[in-house]
Amino acid sequence: MNWIDIGALSDIPAQGARVVKTAQGCVAVFRTAEDRVFAIDDACPHKGGPLSEGIVHGNAVTCPLHAWVFSLETGMAQGVDEGSVQSYPARVEAGRILLDANRLARRAAA
Repeated sequence: MNWIDIGALSDIPAQGARVVKTAQGCVAVFRTAEDRVFAIDDACPHKGGPLSEGIVHGNAVTCPLHAWVFSLETGMAQGVDEGSVQSYPARVEAGRILLDANRLARRAAA
């Protein structure tokens, strides 16, 4: 994998998110209460709600528009809701958040 540094872990509050803008759209990067990081597309497939503005709980986020819940690990909708958002490999190294640049580039080709 080709990792790119997108910022410090401390730039994102616990149970919060930040948006990384790409030429192909926005990716939401989340930090859980346990300091795990996840990256998924920022738009809910239901009505396009900004998932980065949702409520983070455990390893999931609730869309701020209509309360759909998505797994931060897989991008899949939870419960009775159907659909998914793309997820991207993310990790923390020496306090810095890294995203897989190759996976982001493949997003552009899709």
